[in-house]
Order: sequence, then C-alpha cells, then structure tokens
Amino acid sequence: MKTWSFFIGLLLTLVILQVPDSFARRTHLTPEQRGQLAQTQTVLVTVLALTEKGRADHTALEAIVIQRLEKVGYTVVTDRTQTHDIELKVKCEERKTWAGTTSEGGDAELADAPVRLWNGPACLFTYLLNGRNLGWYKEVRTPFEDSISAAKAAGAHDSGVFALEQLTTQVSNYDFPVMITAEWGQPERLLKLLDSPDTAKVRKLKILSALKTLEVHGALPQLTEMMKQKDLAQEAIVALRGVGVDSIPTLIDLFQNSQQPEIQAAAAKALGDIAGASGNPDTLPPLVAYLKASLQNMKTSEDINYLVLTQVVWALGKLRDDNSMEPMEELNQKVWLIYDKSQAMTQLREATNWTWKQLDLDGHIS
Repeated sequence: MKTWSFFIGLLLTLVILQVPDSFARRTHLTPEQRGQLAQTQTVLVTVLALTEKGRADHTALEAIVIQRLEKVGYTVVTDRTQTHDIELKVKCEERKTWAGTTSEGGDAELADAPVRLWNGPACLFTYLLNGRNLGWYKEVRTPFEDSISAAKAAGAHDSGVFALEQLTTQVSNYDFPVMITAEWGQPERLLKLLDSPDTAKVRKLKILSALKTLEVHGALPQLTEMMKQKDLAQEAIVALRGVGVDSIPTLIDLFQNSQQPEIQAAAAKALGDIAGASGNPDTLPPLVAYLKASLQNMKTSEDINYLVLTQVVWALGKLRDDNSMEPMEELNQKVWLIYDKSQAMTQLREATNWTWKQLDLDGHIS
C-alpha cells in the first residue's frame, strides 16, 4: 500500500511540474472565462482613495491608471452604466486594512502579492469578470510604512495627502498593465510593446518574463530577433518556452553553438520546460550529449561548467528518457566523490538528486 501511495504521489508531482505557473494557480477558470479574458478590450476602472480621515480625492490616481491602460491599447471607461468587458479595481489607502491573501493561498508567494503584515500606505489591484472576483491580487507600497513620520520628515502637513501623493508616484512606475495583460492571456499586446522602440529596457525584461508563461505561437521570429540584443538575449530565450515545440530547433542551435555559458544555460532551461510541457523527446539528445561529454573529463570542480550543467540536469528530469539514465547515474556518483562545498556544487547536487529520482522510478518503488 505504501508503495502505491508513493508512486501516485510521485506521478502527481511530475504532473504539477509540467504545468506552467499561470495555469497551476488558475485551474478554477473555465474555458469560457479564459476566452472572455482573452477578448477583453473595454475596461471599467474604479479607484478608491482612503486616508485616516476618510475618502480622499482619487483624481490623480485614476488619471494615471487610465493613461497607462490606454497606452497598452485598452479602451477605458469610468461610468458603470457604460458597456465594458471587465472591471479593474484599485484601492489605495494611507493605512492598509486589507490583510488577506487569495482564497486558495496560491498568490501569496508570487511577486507583488499583498503582504499580510504591511500596515502602511498601499494600493491593491484586482479585477472582476461578470461581477466575480477571480482571485488575482497585486499590491504596490510606499518605501515607508509610517506615513505620519514620513510626512513630518518631508515637511508635509497632512500625512494622508502625502501618502496618496507617494502612492501615485509608485503606481505611475508600477507595470500593472503588463501583469494584467499577461493574466488576461493577451500576448499580442505584449509583443506589440516589445517591438516598440519607445519601450524601455526594464519594461522589455518584464514583458519577456511574462511571455514565458503564455502561449505565444507565431512569436518565434520576433523573439529570435530579440536574442541579437545582448542585454535581452537570455530573457528572450526563456520566453521561447511559450512558443512551444516550434522553438526547439532554435533552442538546440543556441545550446550547441553559443560560446556564452549564460545563453547555453538559458537554452537548456527552455528545452527542459518545453519537454515537460509537451513531452517532445527531440529536446533531450543535445542535453544528454552535453552531459556525457562533461563526464569524460570530470575529475575536479575545475572541470565543471556549473552554470550550464546544472540547467542541463534539471532539464533532463522533466521527461523520462532511458538514454539519460546511465549518464545521470554516473553523475550522481561523481558529484559526491568530488570534494567541493561551494554553493554551485550544492545546487548541482540538488538538481542531480531530483532528476535521478525522476528517472529511476523503478528503483524507488521496488
């Protein structure tokens, strides 16, 4: 009985690892809801500003939110009686009273998630589809938590007004349009921004990070061109994960022919992600070949390219392949025979241990 429990648990782990993050925490969305989100064009924006004295003027905050959404191509309305596809709610407070997380708890560990213990000035972003809150929460905060002390230090007489002014600045710099566009599953808007010469590098990095969780079929030429930019190459490679199996030849070419370890490592990671998501075995031969070549001369730590090899090992664990087992067994022995207490070796050992467990299923249930 214990054997079967272990086996079932292991299979569930493998399934979870193969599901993109965006879908892993959004399993309760129906296909109809996903379709509605993907077609969103007109957004109703409602902004609420609160200080310790009560409601405050939200005009400046609302203007910033509208302006930034319109730049991404959305049509924005502020009158609830007007036709709209979705409602984006922004609640800004001098002293945050909302202290919860999502009902399922999944968003609590994500970037920009609401901080339960933060009681200072904050703006909470969420949206409603057909009047229903779908559990997406993002929070932006001021650098300070005590608005009274901060206002006094800045020579401001009203802490509430001061806090809202600071939050307005934070919202103007906070890239919620990219986050929510990715959440709604509209990669075409993000690709248009990515292609614009007016888009800053920091924003392009944010977009590339978002694209890796989306299906971006047809984006291969654009992302391939983006890889020519040295400062964006690694992120563009990771974003190729969203293109799927069509990007495998490009990623293999980068992995085998690039002279930059960072590029090789990013390509290996993307190949592993695609293998796990699609089950396509074409991703594995170059990774196995690299591992075998590395093992031939692996006697000391100086013989190991930790950056690349660690990503190769993680990738091999995403799809069980018999050709991986023999070299992985040899690696599993060598990493413990080589004396090395470095963080890089610790990470390689962790990857090796996990991948070997995924490959040697028979050994773990016997």
